[in-house]
Parts: sequence; C-alpha cells; structure tokens
Amino acid sequence: MTVNCPSGHPSTSTDYCDVCGLPIGTAATPAATVAAPTPDAAPATPAPAPSGQACPNCSEAASADALFCENCGYDFTTGTMPRPASSLDLSAGLPAPTPSAPAAIAEWVVERWVDPDWYAVQQSDDPCPSPGLPAVIPLTEKSLLIGRPSRSRGISPEIDCGDDTGVSRRQAQLTTDGQRWWVEDLQSSNGTYIAPAAGPLPEDPIIPGQRQELNPDDRIYVGAWTRLVVRKSTPEEQAGQA
Repeated sequence: MTVNCPSGHPSTSTDYCDVCGLPIGTAATPAATVAAPTPDAAPATPAPAPSGQACPNCSEAASADALFCENCGYDFTTGTMPRPASSLDLSAGLPAPTPSAPAAIAEWVVERWVDPDWYAVQQSDDPCPSPGLPAVIPLTEKSLLIGRPSRSRGISPEIDCGDDTGVSRRQAQLTTDGQRWWVEDLQSSNGTYIAPAAGPLPEDPIIPGQRQELNPDDRIYVGAWTRLVVRKSTPEEQAGQA
C-alpha cells in the first residue's frame, strides 16, 4: 500500500518515508491513486443536421436535391406545377385509329303495302288500316326475317310487318345472292303466298321449308293485309342512305 509522509511524499513503507526518511506515523493517509494519463480522445463529429426543403405548393417536406414534389408534382427546378394530362399525351406513340368503313348502301329495298283486296279474302276480325304509301325498308343483309317482333322471345325481324296480327313472329325468310331473291315459309300459321303483279291473288301458299325464287314482278302476300314488293333501290333512296 502506498501512503503519504508528513511532507506529502508517497511511500510504500508505512514507518519511514522512502523519499525523505521522516517517520510517517499514524497521520499518514493513503495516496490517491493517480490514473495514468491517456491520450485525449478525439471529439465526436456531430452528425450533420438533416437538410431539406418544403414544397411551396403543398408544404410537403422533400429532400434538398429533389426535382419534384412527390405529393403534388411541383417542379422545384422551374417553380411550376406539372402540366395537366392531355388526351394527346395518352395517344402519343399509338397507331392512328383505323377509320370505320362507310355504311353499305342498300341496292335493294322492300315495299310494305296495306292491300285491301288481300284483306277482303282473308276474313280477318282485325280492322284493316287505311291504305296509303308503302313503308320502304332497305335490304342490307343477305338473309332477312319477315315477321313481327317479340321482346320476350328475342325476335327482331328485319322486315317488320307492323300490326298485322295475321303475320307470324317468324313468318318467312328472304335471301339473296345479290341478284336473285328467294322466299322460304318458316311454318307460319297462315302461310306465305306469291303471285305476279298482273295476275289474280294467290290461293295456295308456298310449301314450308322450300325456297321459292321470286320473279321480277312477283308479290309476297302474308297476314291479313300485308303485301311485300322487292325491287331495286332508286338513286334518290341510295343518296338518302349515304
């Protein structure tokens, strides 16, 4: 143990000082342990304070090197908001849309007449509509249904025979190769009849399920009063479809 003599010298001897020889006696006090000097530790480098910027538009925090605000898109380099999206931007780089093909001009039409003479021989309980000018229906398909529409059954005939209840929902099928026309009865309730314009009214229906070719002056009779005439469309009618 190291003690201090009366003069303050440290001494390992507890009776006489190893340095000056003075008796240490009972007043000696333990010498304070002096820690060996250590090199000064380098002061810690403080962490750099976080730097950043606030968006002038929405006040959202952003890094100092940010080019755009991630919240609202504000451009820090130009000081402007981003340009609104345009339909031109969405279509950039896409192929130009293919223009739709013009609607086909119907070269054929069917006239739908109210025929009082046909009505007179049908003995229908329904009153006959007043005769007048025919309804002209363009024929734009190769195959067309003659009949009356039914929403519940999903029937939408291209040649709608209107209020003539003597016409079946699916009365007959009219087909063409572009030059000639055929009619086929579809097992209708009252039959489908064909006769030339200059002859008498027909008395016998065509055979169901068998196509019959139409002559240029033939007329189709169906229902209680309906007469159908297939003919070439006029230049005026074609111009009206363009």
